[in-house]
Amino acid sequence: MNTFNTVVKFFVDCGPFLYPSLLMMAMGVAIAVERFLFLNRARADNRKLWDQVLPLLQSGRFKEVHTMASGSDAAIGKIVANGLTRMQSARRREDIDNAMEEGMMEIVPRLEKRTHYIATFANTITLVGLLGTIIGLIKGFTAVAAVNPAEKAEMLSASISIAMNNTAFALMVAIPFLLIHAFLQARASEIVDSLEAAKITFLNLVQRLAGDNLTTREQRA
Repeated sequence: MNTFNTVVKFFVDCGPFLYPSLLMMAMGVAIAVERFLFLNRARADNRKLWDQVLPLLQSGRFKEVHTMASGSDAAIGKIVANGLTRMQSARRREDIDNAMEEGMMEIVPRLEKRTHYIATFANTITLVGLLGTIIGLIKGFTAVAAVNPAEKAEMLSASISIAMNNTAFALMVAIPFLLIHAFLQARASEIVDSLEAAKITFLNLVQRLAGDNLTTREQRA
């Protein structure tokens, strides 16, 4: 019970500047949870689809791959479908690469969507906490100005302690938020790197199969 009372007193002492910080904290937590679930699902879907289409690509069954990729919501499906669609009108590696890069340009913003708000909330909460501390110190010094000198030290110490609660709370929220932001950014970058690797594998397979087909035709001729 003492712990509960201490926590309640801490929040009460923070004053009105606590409320915007709590609002931003709630929004940041909601965004972090949503982004974590989205990125985990995106990574799992990409891995699952790629494991299914890679053997088909290696055997040159492009129609089956196109059907599977077009019907999937996975990011890798969008990229592979773009590449296979461009192959119907162009065979140059650069043309296929450009088509797949167009798919990447649509996917990357979705992976990084709203993540930057977490870092913004961390910085803003820190500034709001500092503002609350400064306002609290101003009020504290103003209050002790007309107090008996014997009581000044005790009142000033209590006022400073209360004012510093705002900074303490801001840092307790901002530090985890910055770590969460870095983690989500790293997870998004990992997915982008895997998409880039899959794109290069796809282009190399297409180029190799095209070369094998050309060699077969020459031998038959």
